[in-house]
Amino acid sequence: MSDFWNNIRRYPSFFVSSLFGSILVILTPFKNLLKNPNIRIFTIGLFLLFFINLYFILKTMVAL
Repeated sequence: MSDFWNNIRRYPSFFVSSLFGSILVILTPFKNLLKNPNIRIFTIGLFLLFFINLYFILKTMVAL
């Protein structure tokens, strides 16, 4: 029974490390895109366009 509670206590650290590792794996290709100066401007523009579009969509959905 003590092994069970030991595993339950270790679960939060496993969850945080798994989440952090997943975020790193997802963001690595974007980091590689930012190395080239020509593609950097395009990538930053796409990110800005994505967030502006997301802002207007959410603003319309909430009807503000």
